[in-house]
Amino acid sequence: MSQATPARRLRKKKFAELAPWQQTVVLVLASVQLSLAATAWADLAMRPAEKVNGSKVKWAFVIAVNFFGPIRYFREGRRD
Repeated sequence: MSQATPARRLRKKKFAELAPWQQTVVLVLASVQLSLAATAWADLAMRPAEKVNGSKVKWAFVIAVNFFGPIRYFREGRRD
């Protein structure tokens, strides 16, 4: 049994090299992330500035941070 060289172990797999179930997980997570971000940006764009906690520009950048940005915006960025 041969051991993989350190460079081979650290090489990132391409999408096509992933198992079908791994490809499905990646696609589902990417879809959820994009849906959350698009919904948050649409809400931010339609919401008046006085109904947003802080700067709309700041929240636009926060929303771009993976899953955490849109979730944080929905929890902390909007005023009722």
